[in-house]
Amino acid sequence: MVQLSDGRLIVNPGSVGSPAYDDDHPVFHKVENGHAMASYAVLEKTDKGWTAQFRNVPYDNMAMSRLAANRRRIDWALALASGRV
Repeated sequence: MVQLSDGRLIVNPGSVGSPAYDDDHPVFHKVENGHAMASYAVLEKTDKGWTAQFRNVPYDNMAMSRLAANRRRIDWALALASGRV
């Protein structure tokens, strides 16, 4: 979550299907959330502006990890199992 200088709030809670990845475009970088749970955010407008509460929910990530491994995507299998690259 980032609040911009003009007051806008940018919220990205993550993704079930991509808890970690690396990429070389536009430059090499890694994104890791460090866990394998599904993530979402609850947004609420208050008198003082927007607030965000982040939530993590367990799901059968190991079933998805096995599916990725069976399809020879070891990189995705590891990311789905651990939330790390």
